[in-house]
Amino acid sequence: MSYFILYGIIALIFILLIAFLVIYNSFVQLNNKVKEAFSTMDVYLKKRWDLIPNMVEIVKEYAKHEKDTLKEITELRNSIYEKLSDDEKLKTNEQLSKDLNKLIALAESYPDLKANQNFIDLGNKLTKVEEDIANSRKYYNGTIRIYNNKVEMFPSNIVAKLLGYKTKEMFEANENEKENIDIKL
Repeated sequence: MSYFILYGIIALIFILLIAFLVIYNSFVQLNNKVKEAFSTMDVYLKKRWDLIPNMVEIVKEYAKHEKDTLKEITELRNSIYEKLSDDEKLKTNEQLSKDLNKLIALAESYPDLKANQNFIDLGNKLTKVEEDIANSRKYYNGTIRIYNNKVEMFPSNIVAKLLGYKTKEMFEANENEKENIDIKL
């Protein structure tokens, strides 16, 4: 009879160990998906980052007296992207989105600028990059949702606490991004 209890305890420990390993591996997999999703979004944010100096230069030619807006964008853009943390990249790009809205509004004041082929081409590229950013944000938030569910749901939440996994923040649009912007190029 005592052998049955001993074998039962050993079997239970073995099952718990296997369950722990399965849950641990799923955390590793989900964490890597979150990193991949951020990396994908980061590629598009970098593309937008690289388009901005060209856009600013074209607008500068037409809007010499609008130096404050252009100066803000240029200063923000001059920070070194690769040295920013993930959170700093998101915050900087949030500010950049606000400033790009100002830049586009500024361009509306200059009919010659709106007709400039370089400006039109950059605007089209920027529009495409913004679409890519929106799609990558959706993917990022989807992977964060799956990851957060795993961290918060039983029994994986026990393993998450033991291993120090915590929920992650989803990417949310700021108030300026929620406004409908009419871009006419």
